[in-house]
Amino acid sequence: MFRFENIEFLYALILIPVIFFVFLINRRIRSASLKKFGNPELLSTLHPETSSYKSYVKITLLLLSLSSLILGLANPQIGTRLSEAKREGVDVIIALDISNSMRAEDIKPNRLERAKQMISKLIDRLENDRIGIVVFAGDAFVQLPLTTDYSAAKLFLGFTEPDLIPVQGTAIGRAIELASEQFKETDNRRKALVIISDGENHEDDAVSEASRAAEKNFVIYTIGMGTTTGAPVPIYNNGSLTGYMKDMDGNVVITKYDPTLLQQIAAAGKGQFFPTGDSEPELDNILSLVTGLDKKEYETKLYVDYEDRYQYFFGLSFLFLFLELLFSERKNKFIASLKLFETKRT
Repeated sequence: MFRFENIEFLYALILIPVIFFVFLINRRIRSASLKKFGNPELLSTLHPETSSYKSYVKITLLLLSLSSLILGLANPQIGTRLSEAKREGVDVIIALDISNSMRAEDIKPNRLERAKQMISKLIDRLENDRIGIVVFAGDAFVQLPLTTDYSAAKLFLGFTEPDLIPVQGTAIGRAIELASEQFKETDNRRKALVIISDGENHEDDAVSEASRAAEKNFVIYTIGMGTTTGAPVPIYNNGSLTGYMKDMDGNVVITKYDPTLLQQIAAAGKGQFFPTGDSEPELDNILSLVTGLDKKEYETKLYVDYEDRYQYFFGLSFLFLFLELLFSERKNKFIASLKLFETKRT
């Protein structure tokens, strides 16, 4: 197991590209200034000992030194001893709609990204609870089995995009069915299923499936994403907007948020419907409802001893800095006298 003890120091890594950008700007300004004094080839003849590429080597060494220093301050640690521990928590499955309609930008940045932000905040509030992720469009599949590894949950969440499921549509019922299959028939505890969608369902009878899940002691909470006025579904190519999705007749498709279906699913699932779940009060409300369900005791393995590895990065930092100080921007006269790359003329 690998972790950083002081993860806040990693934010300083943003300085690396900033410093390099400033270096490039300074090089360009300096080059432009030198051109005002004469021909570059003439200036090179007047200062033959000056090497242009060595400044790039020096800045590279300096940035490597700074990067190593920042990583050392963050203190990388490696787990060395595992210990079994008993924990008690709730099982929560998130069913996330990743159909094309979730690309609509009637809420910013778009429905899907807003949903992912909300899930990330929800994960941050969990303690000892297991979380799983099911994604659905025209079909559904398990994106992440139940786990207490919240870092893994966020990692998988980050890769969640509509392209994961080639079959488009909104099969909410199939997502509910798949979530139910993650538990044994003999598991009579109340489990939480949180469905996040814009409510457009074209594939199955989601309400009936919610009723069947409730019979298996699932409590279903639904969270709406979008506006009732709706918005077109944008099409992007390499980050640039190229148009909007159209129907068979060539008309731009307007996707509208449908709270009615989500309300019916929550009622059938003996849970609660939330028009939007990304505000702090509603997040706290959802969390209190979810964590108030039946808890399960389970064993998990935890790293209890960690060894620091900061000294290696500090060592690298000083090494790179030492090399940078030794490295001169001027040409080495001895190397130049060897004329290693000079070809003889016949």
